[in-house]
This record gives sequence, C-alpha cells and structure tokens, in this order.
Amino acid sequence: MKMIKSLKARRDTKRVFLKLGTCSRTFFYILDREFGHPQENEEHAVDPLAGGILQQGYQCGMLWGASCAVGAESFRRCPDRCKATGMAIKATQHIMESFINRAKSADCLDITSCDWSSKFSIAKYFFSGKVWSCFKLAEKWAPEAIQAATEGLALDQSDLPNEPISCASEVVRRMGGSDAEMVIVSGFAGGLGLSGNGCGALSAAIWMNTLARIREQNYKASLSDPVTGKILKAFFEVTGYEMECRTITGKRFQTIAEHTEFVKNGGCDKLIQVLAETYSFR
Repeated sequence: MKMIKSLKARRDTKRVFLKLGTCSRTFFYILDREFGHPQENEEHAVDPLAGGILQQGYQCGMLWGASCAVGAESFRRCPDRCKATGMAIKATQHIMESFINRAKSADCLDITSCDWSSKFSIAKYFFSGKVWSCFKLAEKWAPEAIQAATEGLALDQSDLPNEPISCASEVVRRMGGSDAEMVIVSGFAGGLGLSGNGCGALSAAIWMNTLARIREQNYKASLSDPVTGKILKAFFEVTGYEMECRTITGKRFQTIAEHTEFVKNGGCDKLIQVLAETYSFR
C-alpha cells in the first residue's frame, strides 16, 4: 500500500507541476491536499519564491512551498499561535533535511545551474532539457516530502521556549496579518528552518504582498513583477545587498529559543519594519 501511494504521489506531482507552473506552488498544493485543506489563494501567493526567492538562486521553491503547508497544518492542529509557530519551525527543519538528502543541496542555483537574471541562462536551462531534472526531483521527493512533513509535525515539542517567535511571522504581524497567516510563514525563520540561508523575513513580505494582490485580483505572475522588484530593492537598501540570514544577522541560530531571544531583543527590527511597510507597495 505504501509503495502504491508513493507511485501515485510521483505521477500526480508531474501533472500538478505542469499545471501550476512553479515548484513552490506545487508543493504547497500537494501537501495541503495531503492534509485535506486546500487554500488556493495562499498557494498561489508562494509563486514568487520559485527560483530561490524571486529567481535569486537561494533555497529551492519546493522548500518554501512545503514549509508554508506545514505552517498552515500546524495552526490547524494547534490554534495557539506560539505553539504552532514552534511546531512549524521544527517541521520545516525536518523537511529541509529530507530535501537535502535527496537533492544534495537546498539551493536552486546548485540544483539547476541556472542564473535566472540572465535570459541566455534561462534559455539554456529550458532548451538543454535541464528543466526536466526539476520535474524528476519533484517526482522523487514528493512522497518523501509528505512523509517528512507528517513526521515533522509529530516531533516532540517539549524543548520549545514558552513563546516561540519567528522573524517572518513578525513581518506578517506588522502587516496586519491574521494568526493563521503568521503561522503559515513561521517556518521561514532564520533563513528557512534556522538554516541561515536566504532571508525568511523577505520571503514572508513577498508572500503577504502577493496574497493581498491575489485577493484584490490585481496580481499577474511575471519574472519582472514591479511590486516584488520594489520589495527586493527596499530589502537590499537595508542589508547592503546581502541576502543570507547568517550574514545579515552575524549569527547562525542553533535553536528556536536562540532565534526567539534575538527577535525579542530587537534583532533585525529595522529590516522587519521596512519589509512590513512594503505592504503599501501593492
């Protein structure tokens, strides 16, 4: 039975990927339906994180989408926002471990060898057939992602701080987001699962802005979207054109408690506020 489900997940993944168009949305979609709670707008809003955050080559979009899905499921299982935040971060870490075991890297650039800012590189990616390697990776990882998400959500929570905080959730809170929306992005903390990689607060701002535009029916997916371009520009002005959490903060968070204390004590406060203010860009 487990093998049958695995084969079905692989077959369905390719079909969904082709239909939806981005790896990030594909995995948010797949896991949402595995958990029995589709949410079309929220899934659509993760599109810009494909290609490693606005095609910047950082963490693969499959990871951002999967993290959103376990965040949403965390809140459904535990309506206490703080506890659900800790659950989502731990589940995201478990998902990342599974993905890296499969792909050998978390980063889009390492996996695709594509510079998404170069038209030549993009053309080479498609015409060389390299694009099919992403489909194959998605097919192979889909059943493993489902298993990792399920296991991650069931991890022991006894070692969590009393009130876990995520930098990404804080951005959404300042944008006026709901508790559910805050938890959906909570796994982005510290560069996605505390990995120290591409900034999770930036990704949260992009997702929240895109979600608002989808709800207002004025969003159209594009590789050169002016709104997300403005968000990235505002972000770079604060960080000195640095993208990675470990460089921006000067830290590599070892625990959720350490990250919580950092944010609670004003860490990245200016950056979080600037990103929250991008909500007006839409």
